[in-house]
Amino acid sequence: MSSLLKVDNEIKTKVDAFRERITGEAEDLVANFFPKKLLELDHFLKDPILNIHELKDIHSEINLTVPDPILLTNSHDGLEAQNAKKRKLEDATSDDNCQVAGTKVFVMPGGMMKSNNKLVDLIEKVKPEIRTLIEKCNTVKMWVQLLIPRIEDGNNFGVSIQEETVAELRTVEGEAASYLDQISRYYITRAKLVSKIAKYPHVEDYRRTVTEIDEKEYISLKIIVSELRNQYVTLHDMILKNIEKIKRPRSSNADALY
Repeated sequence: MSSLLKVDNEIKTKVDAFRERITGEAEDLVANFFPKKLLELDHFLKDPILNIHELKDIHSEINLTVPDPILLTNSHDGLEAQNAKKRKLEDATSDDNCQVAGTKVFVMPGGMMKSNNKLVDLIEKVKPEIRTLIEKCNTVKMWVQLLIPRIEDGNNFGVSIQEETVAELRTVEGEAASYLDQISRYYITRAKLVSKIAKYPHVEDYRRTVTEIDEKEYISLKIIVSELRNQYVTLHDMILKNIEKIKRPRSSNADALY
């Protein structure tokens, strides 16, 4: 190989040290970290914060009062009558595209509208767990990829197991990243609904939709924690069952004779 491609010895030494470090970290993750983490998450699922039976307990008050209705009085003033006739003509021409403009919002009466603090606290506990799973999966995936031997004809059953393991790790990474996207979408959706409530304070359905969104997010967060635990279980079990083929994908010629 040295005659085909010249590699600097110093760089080769550093690369070999990197491979050894990744191997040590990954083997420790599979043997120790994964089982400890799945037990930790299983205990977290029994925490009272994830076992609220009455979903109304997670609701947060929307501090936006309904303004008093504006009473319009009939006026016999000629100018007012002329303006009323003009508005009637405009309404007649745009009858099909009529939309309620809503209330102009310049400032919130109670200051900044707060998020649902109960859900925010829960999200801040779940997000680090998602990030940890992504990072650890990336390390184990790199380890398995470095164990894949050079391409040859035949005797590739062990290599196929390695590739299946890499594919599973990549899938887990993608699913964990989608959980972060889901949390971002929750905040965006809720913000839009609260803006609607500020603009249309008399519409009760917007207020009810916010509570429905909060309840849905609470249930989703519990499912996410459950999925994180299940993914640790699956990866730990899959790698342990195939550890021989993952570390030694190809048998030697002597083994093939028996």
